[in-house]
Amino acid sequence: MKIGNIDLGPRPVLLAPMEDVTDIGFRLLCRRLGASMVYSEFVAADALVRMVNKSLEKLTVCDAERPVAIQIYGKDPAACRDAAQIVVERARPDVLDLNFGCPVKRVAGKGSGAGLLQDVPRMLSIVRAVVEAVDVPVTCKTRLGWDASSLIIEDLAEQLQDEGIAALTIHGRTRAQMYTGRADWALIGAVRRNPRMRIPIIGNGDIASADDAEQAFQRYAVDAIMVGRATFGRPWIFKEIRDRLDGRPFAVDGVVDSPHAPMSPEWKVDVLAEQVRQSVARIDERRGILHSRRHLAASPLFKGIPDFRQTRIDMLRAETMADLSVVMARARRMLLDFLAEKGA
Repeated sequence: MKIGNIDLGPRPVLLAPMEDVTDIGFRLLCRRLGASMVYSEFVAADALVRMVNKSLEKLTVCDAERPVAIQIYGKDPAACRDAAQIVVERARPDVLDLNFGCPVKRVAGKGSGAGLLQDVPRMLSIVRAVVEAVDVPVTCKTRLGWDASSLIIEDLAEQLQDEGIAALTIHGRTRAQMYTGRADWALIGAVRRNPRMRIPIIGNGDIASADDAEQAFQRYAVDAIMVGRATFGRPWIFKEIRDRLDGRPFAVDGVVDSPHAPMSPEWKVDVLAEQVRQSVARIDERRGILHSRRHLAASPLFKGIPDFRQTRIDMLRAETMADLSVVMARARRMLLDFLAEKGA
C-alpha cells in the first residue's frame, strides 16, 4: 500500500496519533516492533504559527522512525496552511496529517478536530489550503459523523479525495460516542468498497488483537489499519499483528538487550523498561517518565496479579528513573511469582 510515493508494504499497521502518548521514544519503539508508520502527537496550528516552543518541540523526528507522519489541527484555513509549511520546513515528515476526528471538548467544542464535522465547507477549505501549500502527501483522520443522525462519512470521503488528500483514516465512531460503544467497521468498509474511491482507506477503532487486525483486512478490505489505545503498555502488539499477518515471526532487532526470548513475559517487562529509557533519552527525565508511566500502569501484562494495586499506584507516582527502576523490579518479581503459581 502506498501513500503518495511512500510504500508501506502489504497490509500495513500504523501507530495512531495520541496526545501525550506518541512521543518520539514511543514511536521509535513501535517502529522497531513492527509498526509500518508512526504518527506524532497532534500539534495545534495556531501554536505553531505563534512559534510556541512546546509545540515546536513536537516536530522533532529522526530517521530511525521514518516513515513518520506529523498531525496538526485547527479551524482556520490560513493558520493550518502556515502551520503545515512550518512542519514541512522544520521536520520534513513523510506525511502531513490533518486531524478532523479529535472528540474532546477543548478541541471539538471550539470548532477544530471532530468539530469540523459540523462545518464541512470549512474542513474542505482547510484541506485545499494545506494541499496547495506543501509538497508532501497530505492525509486526513476523521470520524463517521457528528452523531448517529449525521453519518456523513461516505459522501465526505469523496469530497476529501476531490480536494487532493493522499489517504483517509476513518475512526469508526461518531464524535458523540467519544470512545464508548463499538466502532462501526461496516461504514468503513462501505467507504472502501465505493468504486469512486481511489485513495487508500485506513481503518481505526477497537483493533486490540491480531484477530481484530486480520478480520479488519479480510472482512472490510481496508488498505491499512491503525492501532491506538491497545498500544498502552503493550507496544509489542505490532509484533503480534505482524506475526499473524505475515504468517511468520517478525524479526525484532535491537529493541532490548535482553537474554529473554521475544514475547516471553520477561521480555515484555524488558520492552516496557526500554520504553521508559527511550522517552527519557529523547526528551528528558521528568517528561519522559510522565509519558511512560501511564503505559506501565495500564499494561495488561500485570493484569490479575493479586495485591498489585499499590505497585500500580507507585508506577504512577514515580518521578525519577531511580524510583521507577525500583518499582519495575518489584513488578517483575510479582509477575514471575504469579506466573509460577499459576503454572503450579
